[in-house]
Amino acid sequence: MTVIAVTGHLDLSGPTVRLVRTALRRLLAHHPAAGLTGVSCLARGADALFAEAVLEAGGRLVAVIPSPAYRASVGEDYAPEFDRLREAAAEVVVLPFAVPGAAAYEAANAELLCRAELLVAVWDGLPGNGRGGTAHMVAAARRAGVPVEVVWPAGSQRGAAPRRAPGGAP
Repeated sequence: MTVIAVTGHLDLSGPTVRLVRTALRRLLAHHPAAGLTGVSCLARGADALFAEAVLEAGGRLVAVIPSPAYRASVGEDYAPEFDRLREAAAEVVVLPFAVPGAAAYEAANAELLCRAELLVAVWDGLPGNGRGGTAHMVAAARRAGVPVEVVWPAGSQRGAAPRRAPGGAP
């Protein structure tokens, strides 16, 4: 059995979405579907692309939701996709934070790392914007001895930051 967690950018450009989707499919093809478990917070961007790739590969999806109020922070345009992925998950872990904020995201990252044998980071390699973000998660995984596979195909770029509800995901 292989348990792979994901971290990554929310704001991927349209062409980058296609590049990352292909790279994730290739990466997951090296793991037998029967023993594959993917762990994701289901945020837009990298988390959602990874969750979709796990499901397409026939793997088991575990959703770690930072707060019962998290859905309200994902944005109206992404909410249907979030709902679809959450319903497709074999296991949903909802953390007990009243609001989805920095503490909830850090706890969600800790939960991902506790479960992971490998962390896939859809990451441009640049310094992060604080605790709970992609760079912070990569550093935490490396400190914990969890191997990190960075996915950032040639030509990838970040796009415009998605609109968020107040208290929304970083």
